[in-house]
Amino acid sequence: RQLVQTARPHLRLLMDESGETANLAVLDNDQALCLYQVECGQMMRAMTRLGSRLPLHCSGVGKALLQAMPERRRAGILHHHGLPRLTARTITRPTDLNVDLIRSHKLGYAIDDEEHAIGLRCVAAAIYDERSEAIAAISVSGPTARITEDRMAVLGTMVRHAAETITRDYGGRRSDPVDEQTDRET
Repeated sequence: RQLVQTARPHLRLLMDESGETANLAVLDNDQALCLYQVECGQMMRAMTRLGSRLPLHCSGVGKALLQAMPERRRAGILHHHGLPRLTARTITRPTDLNVDLIRSHKLGYAIDDEEHAIGLRCVAAAIYDERSEAIAAISVSGPTARITEDRMAVLGTMVRHAAETITRDYGGRRSDPVDEQTDRET
């Protein structure tokens, strides 16, 4: 199975619908590794060089991956790498990050609100494999002038839907706590 080939048409559609740059990243050596990007046509746009690495605690794709991993693994990664401040908005306290990740899990998407770079926002969601493990994340990113606070929920719905579609096309599934409870009861 080829993740980039599976995601490519969905990222193109996501870029077309959102008007923002769409990205695909995977977890690699405790960082988010940018694998593929569909740039928007806007003069001002977010661009991440393919092959570049992003910290997990302050990037949209990183936070989408963190919220989906087991708590023990997440704690180990964060303990090892810490929560270095990249901007004035970077979350640097573990308790604050945990609250943010719980919110992200409930919404089905994560937000980078100028935490990685001033003037840029990102909305991201995880892609899952057949074992319900997050293997990648997709996002849309752009300047705060276009990705306003009011628009983030709309973009979050778009990104979550695209991630769900890619997960399905990849042969994966996102486990739902309700599904896990039902499985235990039967």
